[in-house]
Amino acid sequence: MKDAKALRIVFMGTPGFAVASLDALVKNGFNVVAVITAPDKPAGRGQQVQQSEVKHYAVAHNLLVLQPEKLKAASFIDELRALQADLQIVVAFRMLPEVVWNMPPLGTFNLHASLLPRYRGAAPINWAVINGDQKTGVTTFFLQHEIDTGNIAFREEVPIGENDTAGMVHDRLMGVGASLVLKTVEAVAAGTCPKIPQEEIMLADDLTHHAPKIFRETCRIDWSQSGAAIHNLVRGMSPYPAAWTEWHTTSGNAVVWKIFKTRFELGTHTEALGTLMAGLRVAVRDGWIVIEELQAAGKKRMGAADYLRGARVGAGERLN
Repeated sequence: MKDAKALRIVFMGTPGFAVASLDALVKNGFNVVAVITAPDKPAGRGQQVQQSEVKHYAVAHNLLVLQPEKLKAASFIDELRALQADLQIVVAFRMLPEVVWNMPPLGTFNLHASLLPRYRGAAPINWAVINGDQKTGVTTFFLQHEIDTGNIAFREEVPIGENDTAGMVHDRLMGVGASLVLKTVEAVAAGTCPKIPQEEIMLADDLTHHAPKIFRETCRIDWSQSGAAIHNLVRGMSPYPAAWTEWHTTSGNAVVWKIFKTRFELGTHTEALGTLMAGLRVAVRDGWIVIEELQAAGKKRMGAADYLRGARVGAGERLN
């Protein structure tokens, strides 16, 4: 048994999701000896150099920050080894080489935003919502060779409401995950941390539920799908990267719409799929999708009523 607050911890993460866990460690008095995060990079229209959200937090709290370009670089490995970490914690970072994750004597654990072994991969929150799941969760597990396959320490379930977006679920999991990180550190220090092989809790359908990286075409709405599937896609991509479609006007123009919020109305009709009707109601095979929030190319995000005050959307025009 060790004193959890005395453990030398190296934390690795990049986006805001990771900041909550780092903040929990710092505010609860854990000994974070260094933070590893992505290198600064230019972003946006002005290509101004941007720091990761984790770096912003670490600098503000006077934590040592390392930003290696290559995780296998000898100079970085030497710096990491010199920190003499007892434990490493990874939250929303990149894949680590074995020389890194196998370095500390107490191992390296990761916080993953799903109930592993379900939704291994890069976008677990999005896919849980897209697939219409009623629950998801967070998992802490110890790293090994294959990504997201290591032995599980703890899991915590979180419900998904029928109209929850990926953004809402993200924020809920961020807080629950931070608490789970603390729980895992305490258990590691006490020598009581479970290490459950994922195969022991594998469900029959888990092998069909992965969370691959999302690309632009993944986000395109297929109006031939069911209303529930389209509504779930919109929720699962909101607010980022956002589901999208093209509005084809009667004059022959095509305008890209990002769709952030919809409502599904079950019903029957004889309209061609994707046909626009009054009030931004779109014909789908089992009823209507009502668009409630959208963003046209070059415009700001707005509610449907506001958009219709400035755009002439004719009944019978198409989305594709």
